Amino acid sequence: MTADPYGDERLVVLYDGDNAAGDDHEYYLKLADAIGARKVVDFGCGTGLLTRAFARPGREVIGVDPSATMLGFARRQPGAEAVTWVDGDAGAIERTGAADLVVSTGNVMMHIGRDEYPWVLGSLAGALRPSGVFSFESRNPAVRAWEQWNPEASYFERDTPAGHLREWVEVTEVDQGRVVFDAHNVFEDGSDAVYTTVLYFRTAEEIRTDLESAGFGEIEVYGGWHGEPASAESRLFVFRTAACRG
Repeated sequence: MTADPYGDERLVVLYDGDNAAGDDHEYYLKLADAIGARKVVDFGCGTGLLTRAFARPGREVIGVDPSATMLGFARRQPGAEAVTWVDGDAGAIERTGAADLVVSTGNVMMHIGRDEYPWVLGSLAGALRPSGVFSFESRNPAVRAWEQWNPEASYFERDTPAGHLREWVEVTEVDQGRVVFDAHNVFEDGSDAVYTTVLYFRTAEEIRTDLESAGFGEIEVYGGWHGEPASAESRLFVFRTAACRG
């Protein structure tokens, strides 16, 4: 995962508005309730919008993220005191085998490179109790979403608390599922905060194989947030799987 993809406080303040709660948050929150989760780990929690929503009496919630800037913002938000915030990547997750649910939302699992993927999955499996649930989403490579990540299709201007902002993204490299793109954020003074992101697009079968190798079973994959069947046309895959130990 990138060490700190949002190192500019001006952009972090905009993050929750740009990534507001929707069907994805509703899915994860309902899942936690459905399995009676008493301990939830949000891996790659970012600003903690969903993480804080998990919090309730009798439930322990842990948010883990490598971005000190995003976690700093998360810790200042209402309800933050109900969450334990952990700076770090998957190596910072304690393999206590006590969590009922681990979630990883947005593009978090796609940030993880090929060499890191097995040990990250192993860390997440180690955090879960036997039959504990791990759920996450990943974009379907067959849809080739990156073909729309260009200045013409993505250019946008808006007024923000940090002033007028011009934004666009531009892909710089595509190689066997590895997509590199630059996100440009030009402020009124002309400064361009450029953030380079690398995403790894994996097929549903590749992800299933990796999950099985990491000790997960009972793997379910859907094509959306409402249990839609996964298909070649699905924009994303939603995975739910269980730790097989005991």
